[in-house]
Amino acid sequence: MNKVYPDAASALAGIVQDGQTIAVGGFGLCGIPEALILALRDSGVTDLTAISNNAGVDDFGLGQLLATRQIKKMISSYVGENKEFARQYLAGELEIEFTPQGTLAEKLRAGGAGIPAFYTKTGVGTIVAEGKPLAEFDGEQYVLERSLVADVSLVKAYMADRAGNLVFRKTARNFNPNVAMAGKITVVEVEKLVEVGEIDPDHVHLPSIFVHRIVVNETPEKRIEQRTVRAN
Repeated sequence: MNKVYPDAASALAGIVQDGQTIAVGGFGLCGIPEALILALRDSGVTDLTAISNNAGVDDFGLGQLLATRQIKKMISSYVGENKEFARQYLAGELEIEFTPQGTLAEKLRAGGAGIPAFYTKTGVGTIVAEGKPLAEFDGEQYVLERSLVADVSLVKAYMADRAGNLVFRKTARNFNPNVAMAGKITVVEVEKLVEVGEIDPDHVHLPSIFVHRIVVNETPEKRIEQRTVRAN
């Protein structure tokens, strides 16, 4: 089975549709699948529910899909760097399901592991727990959280072999492995593609069983969200 596609548009062809739930890896602008996000925008699909820690910035990352009104709902943890995100939400144009960051990561991981729900202490006694079942364990209250499974997951990794075994690079790993696991179909954007057997099995961060399609983007922009420098 050939998992490698010549470009991002062809990697998404036939699998993205209106009304889908799309999970996207990354934290801020670190480790986002830049080419796949652009291809998703250019595909013209609409009415999307996007699962992502954040929505990029106004002109980069998922912010580009907010600008084109292709996203109807965000399931996110942090949204503070996107003015259009805030405007749409406050105007009632965008639905948001705020989720604590660790809970979001576990929702994706559990979804990929086939676990439909789990209990967590995070959010108990807050608006996060409203309308959700509670249970007591060892004298502590826990809230039941449903796991997340996406129709399509878009992931950024540093390297893949042709089978789809993945290696992530430092902090760019962030949500990407969990997003990859949670996708019914997972498309991965990588900077480096090698032959099967060239990656030491002990160095594989995510096995190929979770990866369905691969596209190479050797020169991603890797924009810095907040550049901070010190005075000399």
